[in-house]
Amino acid sequence: MRWERGRRSRNVEDRRGRRIAAGVGGGGIGMVVLALVAMYFGVDPRVVLQQGGNLAGPGAGGRQSTSYTPSPQEARLADFVSVILADTEQTWSQIFKARGWRYEEPKLVLFSGSVKSACGMAQAAMGPFYCPGDHKVYIDLAFYRELKERHHAPGDFAQAYVIAHEIGHHVQNLLGVSSQVRRAQRRMTKKQANALSVRVELQADCYAGVWANNAHRDRHLLEEGDVEEGLNAASAIGDDRLQKEARGYVTPDSFTHGTSSQRVKWFRIGLREGDIDACDTFDAAQL
Repeated sequence: MRWERGRRSRNVEDRRGRRIAAGVGGGGIGMVVLALVAMYFGVDPRVVLQQGGNLAGPGAGGRQSTSYTPSPQEARLADFVSVILADTEQTWSQIFKARGWRYEEPKLVLFSGSVKSACGMAQAAMGPFYCPGDHKVYIDLAFYRELKERHHAPGDFAQAYVIAHEIGHHVQNLLGVSSQVRRAQRRMTKKQANALSVRVELQADCYAGVWANNAHRDRHLLEEGDVEEGLNAASAIGDDRLQKEARGYVTPDSFTHGTSSQRVKWFRIGLREGDIDACDTFDAAQL
């Protein structure tokens, strides 16, 4: 990607090096809330609950700031994230303005290990996530190493796709999609709620493609091989592939993000059309 000369965002909040000193009182309610958030974002809540003890202790919550010096590689990666965030700001501001809307720029929080959000306490094991409660994207940059080594999805555009997907959730939040979905899910069975979550995630994938289309058309951001990196990343984190790798079999009714082929399909649609109207996964007869 041709990103080095891009604008840096003013909306990056760096919390790396901060550690949670004590957990939330009240019998671990904070961890229960986090587990529910994890389920919403398609993460196995057991990952959160099993690791909750590393965050919590009796008494009120608090933070400890420690000396933190990023490696040159991590410093460059943080710079990259700032540029991609700025580019999404430009793209979505233009798209919203063309429709007579106003785009509210989200914050992006860099953290290491664990972080406190309006959605609860979060472990890096959750992966990157968007919290609708505070309009912030959260990412531990160590995830990119996991994306490359565990999921075999290297490359800067693969990394950009991850950010663009989470920004897609912010767009959904601004458009009222997120709140509508949450209300609908309260009246559904778990199977139905999971199926609706898949449509939410695939729309965010499509929105990531819309961003890439506009960024390349207006700023020539992409280079040869970048699209393949993005498609590979979308495929690598499909529910079917992740479940197969983790336990050797898949359970379709538990899918919350979509299969590899579905994620690739909707990212391609957004990338090809560059129009949010093409991303109506909720009315699609076939995903």
